[in-house]
Amino acid sequence: MSGTPNQINTSLHEYFLDKIQIAVIGLGYVGLPLAVALSQKYLTIGFDTDHQRITELESYVDSTNEVTTLELEKATNLKFTYNSDLIRSCTIYIVAVPTPIDAFKRPELSYLLAASRTIGQMLKKGDLVIYESTVYPGCTEEDCVPVLVEESGLQYNQDFFCGYSPERINPGDPTRPVTAIKKVTSGSTPEIAEFVDQLYRSVITAGTFKAASIKVAEASKAIENAQRDVNISFMNELALLFDRLGIDTQEVLEAASTKWNFLNFRPGLVGGHCISVDPYYLLYKAESVGYYPEVLLSGRRINDQMSIFIANKLVKLMIKKGHRIEGSRVLILGITYKENCPDVRNSKVVDIIKELTDYGIITDVWDPVASPTEVKKQLNIELITQLDSQYEAIVLAVSHNLFHSLDWENLKNPNTVIFDVKNIVPKNLSSGRL
Repeated sequence: MSGTPNQINTSLHEYFLDKIQIAVIGLGYVGLPLAVALSQKYLTIGFDTDHQRITELESYVDSTNEVTTLELEKATNLKFTYNSDLIRSCTIYIVAVPTPIDAFKRPELSYLLAASRTIGQMLKKGDLVIYESTVYPGCTEEDCVPVLVEESGLQYNQDFFCGYSPERINPGDPTRPVTAIKKVTSGSTPEIAEFVDQLYRSVITAGTFKAASIKVAEASKAIENAQRDVNISFMNELALLFDRLGIDTQEVLEAASTKWNFLNFRPGLVGGHCISVDPYYLLYKAESVGYYPEVLLSGRRINDQMSIFIANKLVKLMIKKGHRIEGSRVLILGITYKENCPDVRNSKVVDIIKELTDYGIITDVWDPVASPTEVKKQLNIELITQLDSQYEAIVLAVSHNLFHSLDWENLKNPNTVIFDVKNIVPKNLSSGRL
């Protein structure tokens, strides 16, 4: 992008349409759908350091299943590369790299800062850098901008500008593509904020919301997922309580849901790279300013212990049916962090498997949605490819659509214990559920 802030205030389509070339940095679940959407209006280059990922995309194959082969074939304005030299001519850089947590549950910003260094080395006067990666309030301007300044030698908000538009995707849900989800936008100056908003509004059919500042936009993303985390943790706490009281949690929720303003959250495993991660970013920032949140932390503690509860409950149900625990075989249905999505990052199903293994139980995992190669690489677990009915117990851990049509009568034998984490098995067939 080139031009002065006053020129930037000019209508996007009147002044900049023929000057825009966008680079999307990071082509995962967030970056790729966004790049495809932007390419409908602008010349776009998708950049990723994963050579295999680029090779697949150039062959119109998306291993995340978020973009179809036909959509990739139609995206004629979109090119892919792992060579950073090929994005030097771009005027807008959009960063959509992972922001996980480390082993101590602290923000892991290495991907974000590496992307900032790469961009900084090619930044030109008038360029715009927009961050989409989930961060804590202040991260863009306090952590990323100094890297851009150091690497480029340019002045922030004089020579180059920044924006923040938090990722909003729903992996595994084809009914809600990125263009159908309202987008929050922001910019480092009022003029840039308007420009960023116009840019996204030109491809997001659901519309946009221009936040008051970059910090506000960052905070909005953090609390979106933190709110869900806290609400689910309340349901999980109720499930733990009702288990001790001998009450079926699902029956309680069905009754409570008859009230018009009851929030219909459900208990379950909270994994993945959003809901189970983002609260720690907010927690980190809160503690850095001397505030120690109680609700956020208690919610995380409850949700993190649900895998152990499920494993222990399953063992108790097996004992009641007379099964010998050590050496018994248990089938785990699903290893991904959510339904109909191949992503296994931070899957809490792994914790169930670890706990059962500590009991001496042999576990088989079947998940036709997940990539066997990725599961082996990331989790060191071998997926099975065929099912039999010789299991002492079955755990329905993920509600993939194809699991809804399983023939449970043939899958189980008379003594098989079925624990339904996702509440999709007919109640008369399951031995327990959350």
